[in-house]
Amino acid sequence: MSANEQISNSKDCANTYRRPDGTHRVVITGMGAISPAGVGVDALWNAVMNKQCCISEIERFDTSEYEVHNAGEIKNFDPTEHGLSKKEARRFERFVQYAIVAADEALAQANLDMTQEDPTRVAVVFGTGIGGIDELQAGFATLEEKGPKRVSPLFIPTMIGNIAAGNLSIRYGMKGECLNVVTACATGAHSIGAAVRDIRHGYVDVALAGGAEESVSPICIAGFTNLGALSQIEDPHEASRPFDADRAGFVAGEGAGAVVLESLEHAKARGAHILAEITGFGSTGDAYHMTAPDPSGEGVIRAMQMALEEGGFTPADLGHLNAHGTATPANDSTESAALIALCGEEAGREIPVVSIKGTTGHTLGAAGAIEAIICALSVHNDCVPPTTGFTHADPECPVRVLVEPLEQYPQKVALSNSLGFGGHNACLAISPFKDEE
Repeated sequence: MSANEQISNSKDCANTYRRPDGTHRVVITGMGAISPAGVGVDALWNAVMNKQCCISEIERFDTSEYEVHNAGEIKNFDPTEHGLSKKEARRFERFVQYAIVAADEALAQANLDMTQEDPTRVAVVFGTGIGGIDELQAGFATLEEKGPKRVSPLFIPTMIGNIAAGNLSIRYGMKGECLNVVTACATGAHSIGAAVRDIRHGYVDVALAGGAEESVSPICIAGFTNLGALSQIEDPHEASRPFDADRAGFVAGEGAGAVVLESLEHAKARGAHILAEITGFGSTGDAYHMTAPDPSGEGVIRAMQMALEEGGFTPADLGHLNAHGTATPANDSTESAALIALCGEEAGREIPVVSIKGTTGHTLGAAGAIEAIICALSVHNDCVPPTTGFTHADPECPVRVLVEPLEQYPQKVALSNSLGFGGHNACLAISPFKDEE
């Protein structure tokens, strides 16, 4: 091969690693999760694909005086069985422990050796919607009952929301941007989106991104119940019913999702196995209401449009929607209307839609990351999962919610939506990775 041919091939290779505008392509090389389905991505994926309901009666505290008795709880969790020391188990709140378990799995799958990396080029973007709510509640009780001298000196660094990102950075020696995103139930997706932008524009080469939550706690269940947001259906298998005519509110869940993101150039240079590509990200605000979505879905529509357009796609390319799908009356009808407005009346009714919240409950700040993992596996495996809990179609939600897995279904792109109190909308466009070398 001549020198000119070598130069030409090198340029062609570089072009496939970049987007048309010259920015970096961003790929997923590792994923990790802990959820009500158990520890690990495999447990989560198998539960979702097999329509398992992992919601059950709350065991962590007595709910006899509560109107809500069910949650997506992680049962019998011992952090020392999953890579944490006894000291870490004592000092770290559950949301931090969950973040570490998910991140350990994601980094192991990515086979990322930090001794071979420039640590200043590796970021941590990891959020939580509520943070250390157990420590917060316990600290207030100690203050009230025993006085200020008895409040733990570690109260603040234990409960504060950014400490998951901080501890992940410390654990792995990652010295790039260290950021905690808080956008309520859109936190996980916004964390991933922020990390994508960091890599796309060359600020870092690698990012550990995701979200964690410990929301199955007395004060959270009481607050969400009194807000009217939680399902009070007694049967755990009927409690979370996304898009169903009989849906009656969401079920609180807990856990964490983590992804390792890299520029395509960096992933290729180290020979990483690539799972999927994040081709676009959209982020908008409703400017409408503190808790309710704008019923027109205008902000959700714009977020989905932004994510598709960033990846060079049109609504006609959309393979499926991994919906926020909380099983609240307002969310599901709004999201259905948004999809139909995006794709048109006829096409919008045919796009497959899934919500995993019938399996896991609503994991709040972790949901966007956990659902991005499911979305990535869906496009990677040419399939769309079913929606656990959905049995009766609602005329207010005239979209194609699957009751069985859709197999052998190649897709160009799928969207994963996350919406948060305050009118935060995030949408990730996720595509199967196509190696063009």
